Amino acid sequence: MSSSSPHPTQTTGHLRRPAIIPEVPSSPQPGPDHRTRCPWAARDALLIAYHDDEWGVPIHDDRVLFEFLILEGAQAGLSWSTILRKRAAYRAAFDRFNARKIAQYDESKLAALLANAGIVRNRLKIQAAVRNAHAFLAVQKEFGSFDSYVWQFVAGQPVQNGWRRTEDVPARTPQSDAMSKDLAKRGFKFVGSTICYAFMQATGMVNDHLLDCFRHKALT
Repeated sequence: MSSSSPHPTQTTGHLRRPAIIPEVPSSPQPGPDHRTRCPWAARDALLIAYHDDEWGVPIHDDRVLFEFLILEGAQAGLSWSTILRKRAAYRAAFDRFNARKIAQYDESKLAALLANAGIVRNRLKIQAAVRNAHAFLAVQKEFGSFDSYVWQFVAGQPVQNGWRRTEDVPARTPQSDAMSKDLAKRGFKFVGSTICYAFMQATGMVNDHLLDCFRHKALT
């Protein structure tokens, strides 16, 4: 959630998401079903579902990786819950994150996106999505897949962390620094190290569920 990804946030990765509910405790908390979860997902039903079903699960599908890259960038300055609530609208507006289609967007399409209340109507973020689609396709051509490229930053295996409190979780790491630097060199936008680390958390490149969270062991 750049919860980790990502904003006005506490910079503790998708654990920046706790900034959505500033009073949440720092240790895992039981949810309405009595399961112990990372505190950023203890109360909100949408965040609970995302935490339980998606966050930290290794992803190797290029389309889904591209989706998270765009959504993490869109979160900058916002809460992750805001982006999750807009995700269906994003998928519809951005052709289900088909990079080839997005790379062909023209000015009229950009204007339509800027008028779309279902997404974050920020010109720089929308333009970045198109720029990133071009860069994404170039990476696919060079490496065979974006998956092969991006997972090299963790040597192809999820990094297994063992944090006990939210404040222990870093906002960035040497791996996210390296990813950010290389993505920027390739022309990607909205790929600062904190956003990259949130992306890594979301896509299972790192397991940042707290040790006492029931999902930590499941993903180890």
